[in-house]
Amino acid sequence: MLSIHNISKRYGDQLALDQLSLDLEPGQFCALLGPNGAGKSTLFQVLTGLFAPDTGDVELFGVSLQRQPQKVLARLGAVFQQQALDLDLSVLRNLVFHAALHGLREPAWLGRAQALLEQFGLPDAWGRPVRELSGGNRRKVELARALLHCPDLILMDEPTVGLDPKSRRDLLQAVKAQVRDHQCMVLWATHLVDEAEQADRVVVLQRGTVVANGSPAEVRLQLGGETLEQGFIAMTHSSHVLEIS
Repeated sequence: MLSIHNISKRYGDQLALDQLSLDLEPGQFCALLGPNGAGKSTLFQVLTGLFAPDTGDVELFGVSLQRQPQKVLARLGAVFQQQALDLDLSVLRNLVFHAALHGLREPAWLGRAQALLEQFGLPDAWGRPVRELSGGNRRKVELARALLHCPDLILMDEPTVGLDPKSRRDLLQAVKAQVRDHQCMVLWATHLVDEAEQADRVVVLQRGTVVANGSPAEVRLQLGGETLEQGFIAMTHSSHVLEIS
């Protein structure tokens, strides 16, 4: 399981994460719901080792990110908000580079890559430069790359930003299928309530702190709205009023 223990992260006077704790079980699709500036991306940067927390630690199946970062990072895959593919390389060359970083050897990873691309509707994309693909298909290639080494934890940082409705739906369904078929864990950061409503569990983040946690129905009750969207809007509005006053 994933265990986040009392993580804090500060940028000067700005507290981005405030003693944040969270546990995630295998086979769980968890939506991390929060407005812009809530701390979602900072949490992902800590989980991927890009930033070190000021306090706290992260454990993946009992292995500490602080003490054994290589072992933890080898068991996670990530799709960041900003695209991280080389547009001038082919889909295959992008996947080759990722496989080499993880020490994967042919032909095992090639078979898995082919199966993933077929699953995502891109069976003939091998030789195409990424630049020629649509935004939704580029995201699918990023997801295939993140899954290539069979990670236990998949981090998706607002991956549907800029995608059309069909591409958003297809990407969400592809990730949910991975959870169902391989019992991996997914932490999906978003500020879109309709995406959060499709998760097994929703964690609402505000000012770097967990303010609600549970199933979509449970979080709706915790936020006090007739719908999850109403509760989320009310929470963000009250926070905005407090900041102004």
